[in-house]
Amino acid sequence: MRTAASARRSPRRTAVRVGKFLGVVLILGVSLFPFYWMLSTAVDPNPLGRGASLLPHGFTLEHFRFVLFDAGFVHYLKNSAVVALATVLISAAVALLASVAVARFRFRLRTQVLILVLLVQMVPLEALVIPLFLQARNLHLLNSLAGLVVVYLAFSLPFAIWNLRGFVQAVPKELEEAAYVDGANWSRMFFSVLLPLVTPGLVATSVFSFITAWDEFIFALTFMQEGSKYTVGVGLRTFFTQNTANWGAVMAASTIIAVPVVIFFVLVQGRLASGLTQGAVKG
Repeated sequence: MRTAASARRSPRRTAVRVGKFLGVVLILGVSLFPFYWMLSTAVDPNPLGRGASLLPHGFTLEHFRFVLFDAGFVHYLKNSAVVALATVLISAAVALLASVAVARFRFRLRTQVLILVLLVQMVPLEALVIPLFLQARNLHLLNSLAGLVVVYLAFSLPFAIWNLRGFVQAVPKELEEAAYVDGANWSRMFFSVLLPLVTPGLVATSVFSFITAWDEFIFALTFMQEGSKYTVGVGLRTFFTQNTANWGAVMAASTIIAVPVVIFFVLVQGRLASGLTQGAVKG
């Protein structure tokens, strides 16, 4: 039988639940509205005449056809895919080996090296444009996708090393010693014991590296001098003219740029969630 106190408490609980629900709806609406506007404008037959209308005037895929076939945006997608995949693979391999070195081995200036790695993350990217441009020019890496890969590696490695260092430290040394007792060498122990346990951390760092390399704009614009070497961020600029912009093509290209990121997140979301959780608990 319900008491008077519980009866008074029920409306309060209902109000709290309704408030939480409305808060979640508001946050989702604010977060997802830009994506809705981008997609709806991309399929609008008359994006310039849309104004403040929430609904498009109709539905068309002409803007996507123009971007992919007439404007040659597929070439920019290929360049970005090459740069992003190379950055992800190289940064994952180098960061994993570096994290094992700083987490398992003791060597001179080890602490100083870790501090220097951390300091790299504190420098604004804009402050490094001119120094890196001069270095790339001296190394003959301008107008080269390899030069972009080197730059993006420099940005993604500090975070990757620090993140993976916590995962490697969280692996008990007794597991490695047990593998050695069973007759495994270091390579066998690394691939059979250590690597599977730090895979969630590799996924988390790979997402960061992929996003860094996929849609970066400033360095891609500064380093690339030929239209054939443009990535998607710089290629998107071609739809803007001096006095106006082809908003249908801009929104269609932006949607195409966002699709690989969404697919990548969907494929790795399970390991990404566990990786971020473990990295936050154990460091």
